[in-house]
Amino acid sequence: MLQARDRDNALSVTGIPHTLDDTRGLRKPASMANDVKTKPVRSETSETFRFLLKLALVVLILRSFIFAPFSIPSESMLPRLLIGDYLFVSKWNYGYSRWSLPAGIPLIPGRIFGSTPTRGDVVVFRAPEVLDHDVIKRVIGLPGETIQMRQGTVYLNGKAIPKQRIADFTIPLTANFNAEKCGAPFVDVIANVQICRYPRFREALPNGRSYEVLDQAQLPDRDDTGLYTIPAGHIFVMGDNRDDSGDSRFPAPNGMGYVPLENVEGKAVVNFFSTDGNAEWLKPWTWVSAARWSRIGEGF
Repeated sequence: MLQARDRDNALSVTGIPHTLDDTRGLRKPASMANDVKTKPVRSETSETFRFLLKLALVVLILRSFIFAPFSIPSESMLPRLLIGDYLFVSKWNYGYSRWSLPAGIPLIPGRIFGSTPTRGDVVVFRAPEVLDHDVIKRVIGLPGETIQMRQGTVYLNGKAIPKQRIADFTIPLTANFNAEKCGAPFVDVIANVQICRYPRFREALPNGRSYEVLDQAQLPDRDDTGLYTIPAGHIFVMGDNRDDSGDSRFPAPNGMGYVPLENVEGKAVVNFFSTDGNAEWLKPWTWVSAARWSRIGEGF
């Protein structure tokens, strides 16, 4: 930037007449003598606030319309999802509604760009108002279809979904999945390490999608049900841990009932972190030892 005197010299070659600035002893072009404006200087606090506001706006857009992080607080989706898993959910797959926005801000009427989930998708949705929180389950039934449980087997439109017994599912007992959560009949010991052991099965849907489920015991209220007919605009969801999941088999508040499509927020995409709950905030080295590194990057 030119100093004041240098600026005068630069302007004088244009042939513009000058006048004397009495207060500073500097000459200015006559036409500009009374029009000089100085740009207000923003304070550091103001600049920081503007930056944080822009950052919050970017995060809001990303979380609402592209990707959002979620954590798993319960065992209802074992064996695919463990307590302490963190995953990204894509937001564009099934369209957008008020539940795409944080806290369900009612800025989007109904559902826009909507589509129906594919059977077998793992989705995040808003639970009924009486529960009022986000839930993750697997889509089993679509609008207009029928679902029934008979002796622990899912019947879709009157046909049994194949269910094959495979190796038991085992998981070490840790701070976020202890013996109480496991249940006394399923606690075992391998190499002096306490574990939880559940019977595991593989189900295969008519569209070729397959996934693992747990079936702990024969429980009449969840393994033998009436016939469910899914209403238009709704889906039927179930947890993979069949005997420990409040899902569409049960009405709220014990379950989810039929889930309206406009309550569906997105599709589970990938695990980005997982912890067994043994970390302590004041001991940073435990953050590493508690991480379940093999689960990071696991897709759906």
